[in-house]
Amino acid sequence: MEAFTGTGVALVTPFKSDLSVDVKALETLVENQVENGIDYLVVLGTTAESATLTREEKKLVRETVIAANAGRLPLVLGIGGNNTAGVAEELRSGVLEKFDAVLSVSPYYNKPTQEGIYQHFKAVAEASPKPVILYNVPGRTASNILPETVNRIARDFANIIGIKEAAGDMVQAMKLISLVPEDFLVISGDDMITLPMTLAGGKGVISVIAQGFPAEFSKMVNLGLEGKAKEAYKIHYKVAPSIDLIFAEGNPAGIKSLLTKKGVIDNNLRLPLVKASESLDAMIGDFVAAF
Repeated sequence: MEAFTGTGVALVTPFKSDLSVDVKALETLVENQVENGIDYLVVLGTTAESATLTREEKKLVRETVIAANAGRLPLVLGIGGNNTAGVAEELRSGVLEKFDAVLSVSPYYNKPTQEGIYQHFKAVAEASPKPVILYNVPGRTASNILPETVNRIARDFANIIGIKEAAGDMVQAMKLISLVPEDFLVISGDDMITLPMTLAGGKGVISVIAQGFPAEFSKMVNLGLEGKAKEAYKIHYKVAPSIDLIFAEGNPAGIKSLLTKKGVIDNNLRLPLVKASESLDAMIGDFVAAF
């Protein structure tokens, strides 16, 4: 589980102007993360616009990241959904062969009860050949995994090793950290409160902004893990304005704008997502230029 302590990055999927997957840009993005101190990579999460990718494109993305990474960093694959049987089938399909763990989002839209969430992840645990990290993001799923439910899951299923907690609620995060077993990973899924969560006992972050500023954000997280709050907060306050900017019009529109300003990818998204507005794009450009 030490492999997933520190800074993980939820990779975007770069697209060419014709909206095909930009393999070369994805390779560049991966190399940039590896060279700048990121600890692990998350492939085909929601930031990757996975809902718009075909099965063949998902295979291409997986294979591109595996090849570009060349075994240097642990890899996590996003596999989740609101059809429990379908998620279990995908977990058993063999796609995880080259991956070290799974990130599995809580069922969205259906709004299951806490018992329904527990039973869903019981099925996930039983189906997965690799360790599983839960993903709680109520702003997207319309349901919240309560700390008591996470604790129950953590204690009942040995291969569920952690949670990406993205409720954006420090009180909930602290309660969660206090309840779960000591070796269970509570990972921030909210860039803005990554540092306070880490200082409170969390194990780092699965981040969006870190792929834009990998060296700085990973250093901040490492300082937080070492309890060096004063030094870590200097970096936090330097990066923090960019976090507000990249999420102002949704994810991944903002981070794709930022990565374009840094020359890593071209700024293309698939509908129903659209590029950041001209005004936001300009503000992101100003921030990058001044950083």
